[in-house]
Amino acid sequence: MTDRLRSGFYIINCVVYALQGFLWLWLWWNPNHSMLVTSKLFIAGLSFFTALGFLIYGGRLFIMLKYFPIESKGRQQKLREVGRVATICFCCFSARCIMMCFNAFDEEADLDVLDHPVLNLFYYLLVEILPSSLVLYILRRIPAKLRLSQYHPVSSS
Repeated sequence: MTDRLRSGFYIINCVVYALQGFLWLWLWWNPNHSMLVTSKLFIAGLSFFTALGFLIYGGRLFIMLKYFPIESKGRQQKLREVGRVATICFCCFSARCIMMCFNAFDEEADLDVLDHPVLNLFYYLLVEILPSSLVLYILRRIPAKLRLSQYHPVSSS
C-alpha cells in the first residue's frame, strides 16, 4: 500500500515548489496586487492542506495505535507522542493559514513588518519556533547505553 507513497511525495513536492517558484518569478516580473494576493493565498492553501494532512493522517495513526494490544511495549508513549505532534502541527499550520488569509486581504495585517521587529518575533515565535521546539522536545530520544555483556569482539582469524 505504501509502494507509491515516496514517488507521490516527490512528485507533489516538485509540483508545489515549481508553482511557488513560478509565482515568485511572475511577481518579480509583474509586481501587481493581484499576483501578491495569489501568492499569499497559495501559501495559505498549502498551510491548510498541510494542517488537514496532519489532522487526517495523525488522527488515523492515533486511532490505529489506540487499538494496538494494551500490553504492547511503548504503546502509551507512542500514543501520547503521535497525539501531541499531530495536535501541535495541526494548530501551527491552521494558525499560519488563517494569518496568511488575513495578510492577503487586509493591508493592516502585513506579516512582513520590517519596522516592527517585535511583532515579527511574536508571530514567528508562536507559529514557527515554539511548535518546532515542542515537536523536537516530544520526539527526543536518548540512545540506550551499550552494555558490555552484549559486545562481542570480531575474531581476526
